[in-house]
Amino acid sequence: MKILMALLMLLTPVTVTNGTQFGGVHAHGGGVIKVGSYYYWFGENRSADDTFYAVSVYRSTDLLTWEFRNNVLTRSSAAELASAKIERPKVVYNAATGKYVMWMHKENGSDYAEARAAVAVSDTVDGTYAYAGSFRPLGSYMSRDITLYQEGSTAYMISAADENRDLMIYRLTADYRNVESVVGNFWNDASREAPALFKRGSTYFMLTSGTSGWNPNQSRYATASSIAGPWTGWTNVGDATTYNSQPAYVLQLGNSFLYMGDRWAGAWGGPVNSSEYVWLPISFPSSTSMTLGWSPTITVDAAAGTVTGSAVPYYQVTNRSSGKVIDVWNSSTADNAEVKTYAANTGTNQQWDFRSTGGGYLHVINRNSGKCLDVASSSTADGANIIQYTCGTGANQQWSWVASSGYYQLKARHSGKCLALAADAVDLQQLTCGTATTQLWSRS
Repeated sequence: MKILMALLMLLTPVTVTNGTQFGGVHAHGGGVIKVGSYYYWFGENRSADDTFYAVSVYRSTDLLTWEFRNNVLTRSSAAELASAKIERPKVVYNAATGKYVMWMHKENGSDYAEARAAVAVSDTVDGTYAYAGSFRPLGSYMSRDITLYQEGSTAYMISAADENRDLMIYRLTADYRNVESVVGNFWNDASREAPALFKRGSTYFMLTSGTSGWNPNQSRYATASSIAGPWTGWTNVGDATTYNSQPAYVLQLGNSFLYMGDRWAGAWGGPVNSSEYVWLPISFPSSTSMTLGWSPTITVDAAAGTVTGSAVPYYQVTNRSSGKVIDVWNSSTADNAEVKTYAANTGTNQQWDFRSTGGGYLHVINRNSGKCLDVASSSTADGANIIQYTCGTGANQQWSWVASSGYYQLKARHSGKCLALAADAVDLQQLTCGTATTQLWSRS
């Protein structure tokens, strides 16, 4: 105990930058379990073709510096894993049996027709897990995105069923290796996936995403005073894309709660192992409500059990040719409002957040309206108009900030064309990229 206390005292707060991989940690769709002074992070580690390579586990005392421990489950662990997909592994400890039990979503590697849950067991948290097989819960329920929740000696499994239309809560058997009963299907035909269940005070929170493939969407949550319900309907949390992420897990640190999300690389055409992580502090305006705000970095104090977010940096973006800055005309907050240039002032309609969407692309978000710099109607033509619009997943709202001649170009992902000053030296348009100073920008 003295050694543990001394180790905790040595821990200092750390800064975690969003949209990174923690130095190559492949624990996508994963979950965390704390054993002793270490947090163990389990997750997906995929092959180049996105099939199963391993469930990998890493450990950390501060949640920033992660040490690779083991590939606890691999393709050679069982014949049916040789060409499979294994997703969203979660681990709990069974004190009665002395076993660590892992649940995961299992598919055949070529499609999502199996929709099975799978189980593996180990004597140690980061040792080799013995594969115990896959099945549909109670023989008939489809099982896809999955999570676990443990309360005392009782454990629950939550998974998407019925082609992801339903979200089921199951009570596990005493050894945690099978499903004992259905607690309920409280959201029939709601089409929710990526569940993360946690409890704060006397309230249970079920955080989920919608079903939109690799593309991010609006997260929503429901609450209940009992895991057996009744549960509320869904309430939106975060922005329309959950800051370009999907829930994976919610980790409690003291009285703080940390959202752990995946920014899936499939959204920009990359392999799963290029996916990035988004971690954010969860706030609670009341005992039965939660909010999720954006922070480019967070500060985690594992010893104190606190998570805090950083302020968003805003920029003015100045054209080299005119010396004027990008401005939402008349400070409008409406969709389709014109974006032009204007003499610099202190207006928030001239202030922009350059927020990563992954894969080297950015949303350029206006501080006044919260809306995104957008090429109107997703046009790929020269001369297409520039507006602001509610942020979404469209490539016409994704930009790269490319160094050019000591300045930068803003290049639209969907067209490959550059943000440029129009002939009137006020309006903005997209044009084929070139060397003209009307296409060069700086930010401050």
